[in-house]
Amino acid sequence: LPGRVRLVFQPAEEVMPGGALDMIAAGALDGVERIYGLHVDPRLEVGSVGLRVGALTSAADLIELRLTSPGGHTSRPHLTADLVHALGTVITGLPALLSRRVDPRSGTVLVWGAVHAGQAANAVPQDGVLRGTLRTADHEVWTSLEPLVASSVESLLAPTGVGFSLDYRRGVPPVVSDADSTALMRAGVEAALGEGAVAGTEQSSGGEDFGWYLEHIQGAFARLGVWSGPPAPQSDIHRPTFVLDERSLLCGVRTLVHTALAALA
Repeated sequence: LPGRVRLVFQPAEEVMPGGALDMIAAGALDGVERIYGLHVDPRLEVGSVGLRVGALTSAADLIELRLTSPGGHTSRPHLTADLVHALGTVITGLPALLSRRVDPRSGTVLVWGAVHAGQAANAVPQDGVLRGTLRTADHEVWTSLEPLVASSVESLLAPTGVGFSLDYRRGVPPVVSDADSTALMRAGVEAALGEGAVAGTEQSSGGEDFGWYLEHIQGAFARLGVWSGPPAPQSDIHRPTFVLDERSLLCGVRTLVHTALAALA
């Protein structure tokens, strides 16, 4: 090889804020000029690779909100703090409020994934928890979201009388591929898989901790086609029915090898 190549074996990609930060702290990027990576994509056929200059994914944060109340009987909600009603206020109110405080062109979206409170139909519960993800396609907006969420939650819950604690966990930044690194990866894809192998792809709302690497050095990230079945229905990632065509693994290896050769040329 006309240069040095470092392979990064990273744990904890799915655990926010991702294992990339630990790798960076351990010196994985020391002396590295560019970094490249792939993620499987069942929307693309085997033998194709999706490339895009600029943002490929979105920033993603985790929100956990815990509420407390003295509790009580549902026949006397005026003598306590109605915790379930307060949860509902945040569930509907916070996404609506954010949509009026953040530029809609930023692709910012809050989606709740879990809500837990109470057991009995006639008892106001004493505690509850709400969990969700907040995503945005805009890096500048991402840096402003944590204080905005904190002040919004406080204003929404102030009239309800419940106590609360907000755990806002900053997740991952958008994955942003620079033009030069993307051009080198395009050359690698074409050398490995043929000139027709490069596919266009859009920015997604998904989060990916590879973005942390690209906060420090140049590089590119691409989507590896793994689908070989009929046009539909293909099973999406993170579903138990997801199956990839294992021929795509060789395509991925060849792509990264030829990308490294192009970058070292």
